[in-house]
Amino acid sequence: MVLISIIITVLYLLLIGSFVFGFDKVSVFKLKDIDVKTKFSVIIPFRNEAKNLSDLLASIATLEYPNHLYEIIFVDDDSNDDSNDLIKEFINNSSNNIKIISNERTSNSPKKDAITNAIKHSKHEWIITTDADCILPKYWLDSFDEFIQKTQSKCIVAPVTYMNESGFLNRFQILDILSLQSTTIGGFGIQKPFLCNGANFAYKKDVFIAVNGFEGNNNMASGDDVFLLEKIEKAYPKTINYLKCEQAIVTTKAQQNWNSLKEQRVRWAAKTSLLKNTFSKLTGVIVLLMNALIIVLLTLTSINEFSLKSFIYILIIKFSIDFLLIYKSALFFNQKHILSTYIFGFLIYSFFSVYIALISMFKGYKWKGRSFKK
Repeated sequence: MVLISIIITVLYLLLIGSFVFGFDKVSVFKLKDIDVKTKFSVIIPFRNEAKNLSDLLASIATLEYPNHLYEIIFVDDDSNDDSNDLIKEFINNSSNNIKIISNERTSNSPKKDAITNAIKHSKHEWIITTDADCILPKYWLDSFDEFIQKTQSKCIVAPVTYMNESGFLNRFQILDILSLQSTTIGGFGIQKPFLCNGANFAYKKDVFIAVNGFEGNNNMASGDDVFLLEKIEKAYPKTINYLKCEQAIVTTKAQQNWNSLKEQRVRWAAKTSLLKNTFSKLTGVIVLLMNALIIVLLTLTSINEFSLKSFIYILIIKFSIDFLLIYKSALFFNQKHILSTYIFGFLIYSFFSVYIALISMFKGYKWKGRSFKK
């Protein structure tokens, strides 16, 4: 058991260490005052989001980008609340570059269908997807435009974090997404992009068409982001970049209770087995093995079957390298205050992640009031 523990710990240290190194390799992008050029079609699928749309629409109203250079396409996925009325009222009062279309279901993935349908109705060369429970920064489109002008990107992954709210559950989720974001950025830094978030994801329309969109993974309800990233990375290597820019950070709402968080994480985990990226799979296996190792060693140590000193050493190694990775992300996202919760979050995270991994192997999940089978 000692040898196995050493091997897993060393692999984990090397993996997370590479992300720490990669994080700094991705330069922070600073906005400058240049003429805007790029035209965007922003796609926002929604289903029963009346409680969240007010914040999103208010943020859309503050966007500084010229109206004639972008359009916003809301895709109604069979809502039965006041979502449509809120959007229509906003359109009538403030904007003529926003429209609503109805989703046309053709697969087991409502969100992928919504994005595909919206792209068919879009009129601009760049597609950006976000979610109805997000808040967009006012220079959001400006940051994409400048980045596109200064790079040869065909696909851009951009930052997402959770809103700061009270309570441990919110803080726990912020720590989690900071970890995911730093891993995402680190992956780009070591030239192995494998993560992204559909709440802030951009790509050229002709690229989406060239890789046949979501064809091949429509049987999985989620994954409108990472599956597409895989396909673009394979077809157009070296043209995918991370927009590490403070003005591009999209904020979204964390889950409001533990059960909702569990359902969300099971949905995320369910797509892991279908990923084709070898590095992505390797990362998932090493992280899962390390978290499982902590639980196993804690159990063995409690019954005197493993050295307490060795267990503490392993715990300190994981604690330190995880903290370093999250710390870098917390600084970039201006959420350094969240680190005060790190110790408690660290203590429960291994149990939470292993639990999610196990139940995702056997059960389906609920999403937007719908049930999806494993």
